[in-house]
Amino acid sequence: MTISDAPDAPASPALPTAADVHAAAERLRGNAHRTPVMTSRTLNERFGAEFFFKCENLQRGGSFKFRGAFNAVSGLAAAQRALGVLTYSSGNHAQAVALTGRILGVRTAIVMPDDAPQSKIEGTRGYGGEVILYDKHKETREDIAVALQAERGMTLLPPYDHAGVIAGQGTAALELLHDVPGLSVMMTPCGGGGLLSGTALAAKDANPGIRVIGVEPELADDATRSFRTGTLQKVHNPPTIADGLRTPALGQITFPLIRAHVTEMRTVSEDAIVEAMRYLWTRMKIVVEPSGAVPLAAVMSDPDAFRGARVGMVITGGNVDLANAFALLG
Repeated sequence: MTISDAPDAPASPALPTAADVHAAAERLRGNAHRTPVMTSRTLNERFGAEFFFKCENLQRGGSFKFRGAFNAVSGLAAAQRALGVLTYSSGNHAQAVALTGRILGVRTAIVMPDDAPQSKIEGTRGYGGEVILYDKHKETREDIAVALQAERGMTLLPPYDHAGVIAGQGTAALELLHDVPGLSVMMTPCGGGGLLSGTALAAKDANPGIRVIGVEPELADDATRSFRTGTLQKVHNPPTIADGLRTPALGQITFPLIRAHVTEMRTVSEDAIVEAMRYLWTRMKIVVEPSGAVPLAAVMSDPDAFRGARVGMVITGGNVDLANAFALLG
């Protein structure tokens, strides 16, 4: 077989840009909340830095995920919307897609693990989404979603590896950069990398010298290993309390974006996540789920790395089962 006779290699997916994040901000104007930015004088004095918390726990649906879901579904053609939207999620993207579907009049179905936080399952149903539960120890959500898509013909909207989702997630950082000029560090949690990718696009476009840092649990460190080795790494059902960060791997879109635009990756222990969560709940009076506390956990674990910096953090969500949260916090 000659080179000209060889079959074409699969095309690489188109990567979103900073311009897409700005376009998403216009689409979200009047639809997403412009969430507040909080500070803590105690933290600033304790660690010798300035910290600014973008409170996406106060976003519609209780997390930043509404931004990506609304932007992506809004961008679908009328024929695609008419088919309905199918996705898979441990909770926050599920609620965001269901809420978006209710607002835009689009039928939604969401594949969720049967051990997802009950508050997230109930929230998804409450927004009108059809919840399809599965046993993550026996099946994969991706396989179930592909089978359902073939059966129903619905439009599949992945939770993070989608250009429209990534652009929408980046609008949280865009707002934070506008509201707090002069940030030298931007930090977000990292699961599948949608928020981190969008954040990096927005931050590096505004200030090429800014440090963009992704943080994930030590027990779910696939993105950190991928970032450092340059080869996509995976993790299977990691037992971290940060349920929103239990994704198996970065995606075809998020991996190259993170490699190109993120400065560094950090990991934190489960104890550090609980300590950060406890501080946010008890001292700052912010209801935050474990995934949202991960950036602060990184600071508390290595404060010297941030001394003298102006640090922006995205507090990603506040959808928690109260009984579980109280058990964690003691």
